[in-house]
Amino acid sequence: MQLTAEQQQILDGAKGETMAKVMKTMVMYGDAFEAEKLVPITSNYNHLVTSFGLKVMSPVYDLMQQLLDAGVMSGQKFSVDPRPLDRNVPANFLQNFVFNKLMYTKQDFYEEQLKKLGLIDDDAFTCACYMDEVGNKPQKGDVLSWAESSAVVYANSVLGARCNRNSGIIDIMGSIVGFVPYFGLLTDEGRKATWVIKIETTKKPEAQLLGSAIGMKVMEDVPYIVGLDKWLGTELDDATCTYLKDFGAATASNGAVGLYHIENLTPEAVEQGKALIAEGAREYIIDDAELERVKANYPVVWKNPDATPKLCFMGCPHMSLEQLKDWTDKVEAALKEYGNKKVVIPTVFTAAPKVLEQFNKTEYASRLKATGVITSYICPLMYMNNPLCKKMPVITSSNKLRTYTSARYYTDDEILVAITKGGK
Repeated sequence: MQLTAEQQQILDGAKGETMAKVMKTMVMYGDAFEAEKLVPITSNYNHLVTSFGLKVMSPVYDLMQQLLDAGVMSGQKFSVDPRPLDRNVPANFLQNFVFNKLMYTKQDFYEEQLKKLGLIDDDAFTCACYMDEVGNKPQKGDVLSWAESSAVVYANSVLGARCNRNSGIIDIMGSIVGFVPYFGLLTDEGRKATWVIKIETTKKPEAQLLGSAIGMKVMEDVPYIVGLDKWLGTELDDATCTYLKDFGAATASNGAVGLYHIENLTPEAVEQGKALIAEGAREYIIDDAELERVKANYPVVWKNPDATPKLCFMGCPHMSLEQLKDWTDKVEAALKEYGNKKVVIPTVFTAAPKVLEQFNKTEYASRLKATGVITSYICPLMYMNNPLCKKMPVITSSNKLRTYTSARYYTDDEILVAITKGGK
C-alpha cells in the first residue's frame, strides 16, 4: 500500500502511539483486501453499528477506554445503531431479568463512552441514520466509514455515496484516523454490476421479499435491476425511498449486497445506464412464481409451527415517518373491517427517536396509540437475542429480523390481517 507523507507520519507515531495503532489497523485492513492506498473520508458524520452494552463485549469497552484515555477522538460526530432496551416493549419478569441483569449490563457505561468519543446527541440511536429527521444523510460521492449493513447499502445505492461493508470497530477506526482503504465499493470498477435482474412480476413486488430473493441469489455481488421502475416510478420520493430502505436491508441480510442499481431510478443508474453492467454479467429473472418459491422455502424455526403469535415487530430497519402514518391508516381501517377496537396481537412499531418525536407531533400518534400499537426506538434484533424471547412465536414482515432470529416472516398484508383480525 502506498501511503502519503501525512499517513506515513501518523503510522510512524507523529500523533502518538495510540493514533499510530489506529493507522496500523486501517493499513492492515486495506492490505487484507489488496487496497492500493488510503483515501480521505469526506462525509460530515459517521455511523457505528455497535450500540449495545452486552456484558460479553468487554474488549470493545477496553478499546474505547484506551482511545479516550489517550485523548483520541473521532474525526466526525457519529450516530449509532438502536438501543436494545425499552420498558414500553412487552417483556415478562424473567425476560426483563435476563435483559437487565445478564445481557445489557454495560449499556449505560458504554453510552457514556460513545458520548465522550463523539456521539452526535442522546437521540442518535437508529439503524436508519439517513432519515431526514435524524440528519446523517451523506451526499452523492461522499466517502464513508460506516458499518450497519442496511445503512451501507442505502447510502451506496439510493444516495450514491461510497462505502464498503465495514465491520464494527473498523467504522470508528476509520473515523478517528480520517482515512479508509480504497477497494471494493469505493472504486469505479467495484461498483459495476455482475448480475442483471429482470423483474417480470404482475404486481408491485413486496420490498422485503424481492430483496431477499436478490440477496440470496447474488450474495455479495452488485445487481443491476431492470423493470422495477415500472412499479416504483423514476423519482426518489418518500414512498420510493421507504420501499428501497426495506428492499436494500433484505438484500444485505439475506445476502451480502452492499450496492444495487435500479435502472432509471438510482443515481448512478440514471447517469450511466447499462454502462454499469460488467462484461459477462449473469441474469436472474424474477416473476410471481419465483417470489412464491423463495417465500415458501423460508424455514419455520418455532418449536410449535402452529403456535399463535405472541408478539409482532415492525421496523427492522426502523420505520420512516411515512410508514408510521400509512400503517396508522391501515390498522384503523382493518380493525373497523374486522370489528375490533385494538390489535389482537401485541404489536411494536420501531423507529428512530427523532422520527418518533416528529410522529408524536402529528394527529396520527394518538390514533395509532388508540389501536393498541406500541411505538419504540429499540432494535428488534437485540430484543430477540434474549434466549427467553427467542422461544416466543414472534411474527414480522422484516426479512432481516427473520434471517437473524427465530421470528417468522409474513408479508405486510398478512401481518395486517394477523394483528387486526387474528389467526396464524
